[in-house]
Amino acid sequence: MIKKSLIFVSIVFNLFAIEPISPIPAHVDFNYKKAKLGQDLFFTTLLSKDNSTSCLSCHNVYDGGADRNPVSIGFAGKKGNIQSPTVLNAVYNFKQFWNGRAENLKEQAAGPLNNPVEHNMNPKSIVKVLENSKEFKDKFHDVYKTSNITYDQVLDAIVEFEKALTTPNSKFDRYLRGETKLTKDEKEGYILFKQSGCITCHNGINVGANSFQKMGTFIEYKTEQDYPDRSKVNHNPNYKNVFKVPTLRNISKTAPYFHNASATTLKDAINTMTRYNLGLELTEKEVSKIESFLKTLDGETPKILEMK
Repeated sequence: MIKKSLIFVSIVFNLFAIEPISPIPAHVDFNYKKAKLGQDLFFTTLLSKDNSTSCLSCHNVYDGGADRNPVSIGFAGKKGNIQSPTVLNAVYNFKQFWNGRAENLKEQAAGPLNNPVEHNMNPKSIVKVLENSKEFKDKFHDVYKTSNITYDQVLDAIVEFEKALTTPNSKFDRYLRGETKLTKDEKEGYILFKQSGCITCHNGINVGANSFQKMGTFIEYKTEQDYPDRSKVNHNPNYKNVFKVPTLRNISKTAPYFHNASATTLKDAINTMTRYNLGLELTEKEVSKIESFLKTLDGETPKILEMK
């Protein structure tokens, strides 16, 4: 039954020549001055109550946009309860956070700042610390033409920076535009990616991040820890172990994988997902080919990070 459904998916894609993945636009419009202010806010530890944590601490935008640790460390050395997802290309996500509790980047930016485990701040304390900084006072005046900093301006600037964190011109994007060719393993890996059913959840411009799916659809994915899944948002027990499908953009740089950081390598992640969510056991050679394809999704460094 599984094989028949996968064959059907493959036939549909081939018959109608539908390309399920879209290239990231080579150019993205953003307000340069506002985005650079947002970058300064993203990088500073001033927005942490004990001056220990910046947004960059948990989202290394120079190296995949995520955290290499299973969980991030925040205020007073406290640990988070889920693996930090990448912020690169987050502008293309249909929701934010693993459980989709934030509708947009503005809500997402506010989350860690006000979280007692992460930055442990609040709107009033954030404005106060920035008002006491001559450097930030001058920068906010230059961007917003006002003598008083507001919390909404802080979020607005951070969002503008995050909007600029796109990674265009991956090898696969250039392949889609007819600018380059894939190697034999990369091309066969992409075919396997589609034929195995990975493409069902990982499609679109972000190769994912546009739906919620249960972790473990063919085989139950058992876990003793209680993670902030979709059921914590809609209070429906049927959504236990349901999470936003992660983007596969720059996936080779965002290990460890999954909400619980249980897969330490890309091959581990491929094997786990094909087994638990597709009901398949792939050969080592097939896994290597899919890995080769996934590495073609590594894009360029966001231009905003190279601008002075």
